Amino acid sequence: MNETKAKAYPLTVERSFIRPNGLFYAPSIVSPNLHAVILKSIRLRNFRAHENSEIHFDDGANLLVGPNGAGKTNVLEAIYMLCLSRSFLTSSDRYVLRKDAPHFEVEGLFESEKRGSIKVRVAFVPGEGKKIFVGGAPLDRFSELVGRFPVVVFSPEDQQLTSDGPEIRRRFLDNIISQSSSLYLDHLLRYRKSLKQRNELLQISRKRRVAPDGILLHSWTEELIRHGSILIAARHTFVADFSTHLESAYQKIGTVVERPSLVYEPFSEGVIHEAKGLESVVSDTSSGANGVWSNDHVEELFRVEIGRKESAERDRGITLVGPHRDDLDMNLGELPVRRYASQGQHRTFGMAMKLAQYEYLKERNSETPILLLDDVFDNLDPHRIGAFLDILGSDAIGQSVTTAARKEIVHDHLDGLSCHTIEVFSGGQIQSSHSEISLEA
Repeated sequence: MNETKAKAYPLTVERSFIRPNGLFYAPSIVSPNLHAVILKSIRLRNFRAHENSEIHFDDGANLLVGPNGAGKTNVLEAIYMLCLSRSFLTSSDRYVLRKDAPHFEVEGLFESEKRGSIKVRVAFVPGEGKKIFVGGAPLDRFSELVGRFPVVVFSPEDQQLTSDGPEIRRRFLDNIISQSSSLYLDHLLRYRKSLKQRNELLQISRKRRVAPDGILLHSWTEELIRHGSILIAARHTFVADFSTHLESAYQKIGTVVERPSLVYEPFSEGVIHEAKGLESVVSDTSSGANGVWSNDHVEELFRVEIGRKESAERDRGITLVGPHRDDLDMNLGELPVRRYASQGQHRTFGMAMKLAQYEYLKERNSETPILLLDDVFDNLDPHRIGAFLDILGSDAIGQSVTTAARKEIVHDHLDGLSCHTIEVFSGGQIQSSHSEISLEA
């Protein structure tokens, strides 16, 4: 079968493909060769608690220790921004700016076995906005950075992935797939633009109590369907493949024999039945479904669904159909995690999702992501801490940066592991040391 590789954008490695028959899929294994992405150093100026801090990292395990409020998490936040252009804690760059400072700047030196040494700099000035430079050259689009340096962050907020509303799960899907496919990210940005324009048209129509311009509405609806269908097909393919990684990750850190599963159902049963001849295409939307969805068939289902909601959309002035309203159902056995899981099960499932994210990106990108862990061990029992840190100390993990208020939490489980310990004091002051961790020392 002939296959056409999708267009690759600057600074990204394309991992997803469109077949000539309109099918979106991602190959299971991109390359047998695994490469390392390493952050050698980072400099923070006027970034939260850090007035002017510089940190050098080891290629393996790195531990940031210090009292609460000293600025440990700020370092992880800055690393994440260098990789994905934004914070994982806030959507506004102005909240990252140190109080009364005129600007902030973060600069990191990465080493990649594929691309050599690359310097990334992020600068923000209130009123002027943010600029990103890679190798000294400014990026025209921040999206060009995504996927260049894969990153996964574990934080206490991971429990929200299973307990909160669907928006956080949609962000999870978009984060992973975008880091492995610039094609997906491009369609996601185009979809958001179409959604914004279509919602504005519906809102204006509702306020004026007149029907929206038919030509304009049709135009934005078709754009919405075109890009949204590709996102839906990609998410379906992702869930089917990701579920294998989730089961493996859960077995490594769970204490009870429970089978985790994911279900992605973007269309209602009524729509599936109404779309004649499509039952065979979408009859199995469970995480275990193999194969891919045709974009043409997804477009037809999307069109049927949006037609059913036409009146409601005009009444409410918003778009009620599309991947921006998707959810990802998470189950343990036959029970929904969100409704029936204990707090411990929520924490374990959330951690398993992030560990599976790491393995998925490693496989897709043929590179080891940078792993960030922010105070994730405080609320875990000794068994789960030990199981997770065994993974952290194994060959399966590349570079990692972990924060902890007390280094004993980590040291007691990494006997014999070479670990670079970095002490962070109030005001962002840094002191580092390198040691072999041993329980007998």
